[in-house]
Amino acid sequence: MGPARNPHSCVIGVGIRVPEPEMTATFESILPIFLLILAGNLLRRAPAFDDSTWPGLEKLGFWFLYPTLLFITISEADFSGLALDVMMVALAASIVVMCGLLYLCWKVFGAAGLVSAGQFSSVFQTSLRWNGFMAFAIAEKIFPPEGSAVVALVMAVIIIPINLASIFVLERFSDHGAHWGSVFAKVATNPLILASSAALLVRLVPGGLYGPFSEALDLVGRAALGMGLVVIGAGLRPGDLLKPGFAMVLPVILKLAVFPALLVGIAVALGLDGMQLQYLALCAAVPTAMNGYLLARQMGGDAELYAAVTTLQTVVSFLTIPAVLAVSSQFAG
Repeated sequence: MGPARNPHSCVIGVGIRVPEPEMTATFESILPIFLLILAGNLLRRAPAFDDSTWPGLEKLGFWFLYPTLLFITISEADFSGLALDVMMVALAASIVVMCGLLYLCWKVFGAAGLVSAGQFSSVFQTSLRWNGFMAFAIAEKIFPPEGSAVVALVMAVIIIPINLASIFVLERFSDHGAHWGSVFAKVATNPLILASSAALLVRLVPGGLYGPFSEALDLVGRAALGMGLVVIGAGLRPGDLLKPGFAMVLPVILKLAVFPALLVGIAVALGLDGMQLQYLALCAAVPTAMNGYLLARQMGGDAELYAAVTTLQTVVSFLTIPAVLAVSSQFAG
């Protein structure tokens, strides 16, 4: 006799049942995140803020607020009991497999004329990059403190390989080549990488950070989350949703459905379960980050497509993130 059916469940895919109360609770938990993103998009249109406001806020976040958030989170996190080595192996393997899958997509869809070379560079970026600060905000809302710490550590680990892969593809498929000396210099001086490295060094210092200094950094980190979500919303362009095409829809499917399934599948195969699996599922489920837009514009990629995909992914992820977390919880046990 089979197990009793949960009357409060929905079916996603074949043979996977997701409890509706759990999915609804997750949906309601991340609703404030998307309300702040919506607020940012509305504020962008308000007459009180001109166009010069937002680039300044983006720079403040990139050079000060976000690095501080990563630094304080990683330096004070409790990673005991977490299989960080297995988690990082699963993450690295999923990125490599995803790059291979994207290359196959180019061979198939490029040959069919569905995706041009310029478009593929943006398809690649938006399928592989992920919005770590949205993941951070959601993790802080629905997970214990270690969840936010894992998100921060994952961000620190994947910044370099994803940026190098993106630049390589842009050089190959766009109109302009990359000056690799400049590329490596920018990666090496990335404030997020520097802050994460500094945090790992501080963890080796007996006694940790001086109390008042730690509290000051914590206040900055809290400001980073709210402002970061507002700035994300300000960068979205809803008008782009009215002109969808194959090259716009493909990275939405790859990023919000295929990549989470790939990462969760690899993690389960490596023996991860429990909340650790949920942390990785969240990292995989969030939409792409807007920072690749500037890279596309500077190196001759399809920046307009990048912006359109980012907007569409962010809207769709409002529904797919709860679904991914609910499905992954079934494998997490």
